[in-house]
Amino acid sequence: MTREQAFRFGRARHLVGIAGVPDDTSATVGVIVLNAGLVHRIGPFRLHVEMTRRLNASGYPTLRFDLSTLGDSGSSGESQTKVQQVNADVDDAMRLLGQQAGCSRFVLIGLCSGAQNAHSVACSDNKVVGAVFLDGYAYRTFGYRIRHYIPRLFDGERWRRALKRSRNQQVAATRSPEPVFAVAPSPQAVVRTDLAGMIERGMRLSLIYSGGISNYFNHSRQFRECFGSVVSHPYVSTSFLRESDHTYILTGDRHRLLDNIEHWIASNFPIVKAGTRS
Repeated sequence: MTREQAFRFGRARHLVGIAGVPDDTSATVGVIVLNAGLVHRIGPFRLHVEMTRRLNASGYPTLRFDLSTLGDSGSSGESQTKVQQVNADVDDAMRLLGQQAGCSRFVLIGLCSGAQNAHSVACSDNKVVGAVFLDGYAYRTFGYRIRHYIPRLFDGERWRRALKRSRNQQVAATRSPEPVFAVAPSPQAVVRTDLAGMIERGMRLSLIYSGGISNYFNHSRQFRECFGSVVSHPYVSTSFLRESDHTYILTGDRHRLLDNIEHWIASNFPIVKAGTRS
């Protein structure tokens, strides 16, 4: 059985989260799931609820929570950069789960901007021993462009649609432009160095990308094209779920993702039962 409980916690008691602690857990590693963009802590299509409850059933304590000013969480009132705020929020989350479940090491899981936030924390906090980055940092490589553009050169229907779209864009250009909201990614060289540093510390990493980000990632070979030899390290697992969309809206896709995550966590952070050797 698992005890699920809502908490208001944090340095200013401004954060809200749901902790799941199995009654008979002997896990020393807890799992913390971060917001996916602006989505409430339940995750897109309740992905985070299903994920944490499945991990609870396997014996792992979990916490899904809202970062400052997202979902039900408020502001800490502190003057901080975004990175400082995320790092402080996750530190509060680790402290809470440690108090509730007795774990001292943590795996972070994040989708999209949640993966970027998990990456930021993993770079600097030694309590983080593993991370699952879902559709995290990626870059349009030379290989990406070859795979993306060559098939399109010989697609006549695509050319016709492109010409029609071009005419429509010329008309739209005479109207007021729509505002654009975007977050600049970290430079590729910086992310490569970050990942190498995580591996050097002994962290285990799982990089899982979906077919929903085909505008900048389109093949499993792109992991190496983006991040180099680090993805060949035995501490790193990569998966390209080409048929899945970015938010795993289909039940079958969601279950395949959760199977992947559950197996990776169990393989890298096995629960040692009383009376057995690690």
